Amino acid sequence: MAKQIEGVYEAVLQCAKEEFLEKGYKDASLRTIAQEAGTSTGSIYTRFGDKEGLFRAIAEPAANGLKQMFLEIQEAFHTLDEDVQRAEMGQYTSLHQMEMLDYIYDYFDEFRLLLDCAEGTQFSRFLDGLVDIEVDYTYKYMEVIGCESVKSGLVTEEFVHIVVTAYFNGMFEVVRHGMDKASAVKYLRLLNRYHMQGFSTIFNATEP
Repeated sequence: MAKQIEGVYEAVLQCAKEEFLEKGYKDASLRTIAQEAGTSTGSIYTRFGDKEGLFRAIAEPAANGLKQMFLEIQEAFHTLDEDVQRAEMGQYTSLHQMEMLDYIYDYFDEFRLLLDCAEGTQFSRFLDGLVDIEVDYTYKYMEVIGCESVKSGLVTEEFVHIVVTAYFNGMFEVVRHGMDKASAVKYLRLLNRYHMQGFSTIFNATEP
C-alpha cells in the first residue's frame, strides 16, 4: 500500500469545503478539489470512497453533534417533574437554544453546507431530522401537561409539524443570511419569544 502523504487529507477537506460552498454538492468537481489540494482524484477516492463520502466527512460530524446535543437537551427536560416542566419550559428552551447556537457558530461553514449545498446527498433533509425530534418531544410535553387541544383533536400532529418546521427554519436563517454571532443572538432571542407565545396558543387552543 502506498504511503499517504502527511497533510493531504486535511488539504482535501479544506479545498472540498470551499468547492462545495461555492458550487453545491451536485456541481462540485473532484478534479478541481484534487488540483487545489495538490493531489489526484484517485487519492480522494482512496481516502473517501466517492464525492458523497467526501461531503460526508466534512458535514456529518457537525450534523451528528448537533443532533446528539438536541436529543440530550430534550431528554434532560423530560426527566423533570411535571410542575417544573410547566414552570421552566420557556426559560429552558431559550437557554439551550443559545447553547445550540454556540455549536452552530463553531461549525458555521459546515452548517452552511448542510442547509444550502447538500442537495443530492443523504443530508438534504438535515432540518427534517431535527423537526421530527422536536415534534416527538412536543407531544411528550403535551401529554405531561394534559393538553386538551390535543385530546380534542383540534391540534393535530400535522399542524404541530408545520409550526415546528417554521421554528427551525427561522432558527437557521441566521446561517443562511450569514449573520455575525452577536446579531444572531439578538435575532434568536426575539424569535424564541415569538414562538413561545405561539406555542402557548397551541397548548391552550379552543375552537375558532
